[in-house]
Amino acid sequence: MKEKIAVLTGAGVSAESGLGTYRDNGGLWDNYDPMEVASIEGWYRNRKLVLDFYNMQRAKLRDAQPNAAHLAIAALEDKYDVTVITQNVDNLHEKAGSTRVIHLHGEATKVRPENGVYDESYSEREVIDVGYEPVNLGDKAPNGSQLRPHIVFFGEAVPKIERAIDIVSAADLLLIVGTSMQVYPAAGLYRYADPKAPIYVIDPADMPLHDARITHIKEVATKGMEKFTKILEER
Repeated sequence: MKEKIAVLTGAGVSAESGLGTYRDNGGLWDNYDPMEVASIEGWYRNRKLVLDFYNMQRAKLRDAQPNAAHLAIAALEDKYDVTVITQNVDNLHEKAGSTRVIHLHGEATKVRPENGVYDESYSEREVIDVGYEPVNLGDKAPNGSQLRPHIVFFGEAVPKIERAIDIVSAADLLLIVGTSMQVYPAAGLYRYADPKAPIYVIDPADMPLHDARITHIKEVATKGMEKFTKILEER
């Protein structure tokens, strides 16, 4: 039976593909107020602004390609039972070949009816894959409701967090790549790892985590995955 690896990724894993992070200097939130373009209150205040923001993000994804870190994570499936839990709304893990990806915060290339209640029992049949095409005010779902980004806005629950907890709890090893570990509930996922499971963190910044199980590889995602892959080979 293959060892189970749970991989938690954040914006840092996609930064080297040209997709900006959110909280770093020069990040997306330096230019946009997240409460206007990425909150449920912002959506109800100005749907057009939010739709335009995600149309812009979608357009950036059209030409974005997975980097060596995405490819190395996908390659882990050759020897291990891997599930990627990502905070990212891009599709670069899928482009790289990862076959099991849980998007905690939604997916930029998809939309859903505004009037749907997105919870654990939500039917993914209502989700529409629009690829990289724009979605505008007045574009309706089959049920007649305005289409909204398939994104978990600030102020909304994270329906897939329970599934993510189960995966982390069952993992033999937890790998965390490119995340500041500041956004909850995802930031608390490492606490559910089995006490015997080693935890590897790849990020160039200092980590606000204090756990004896953690090995911090202080590198950007591509370099860090090179080191992590060698560690696995030498075990």
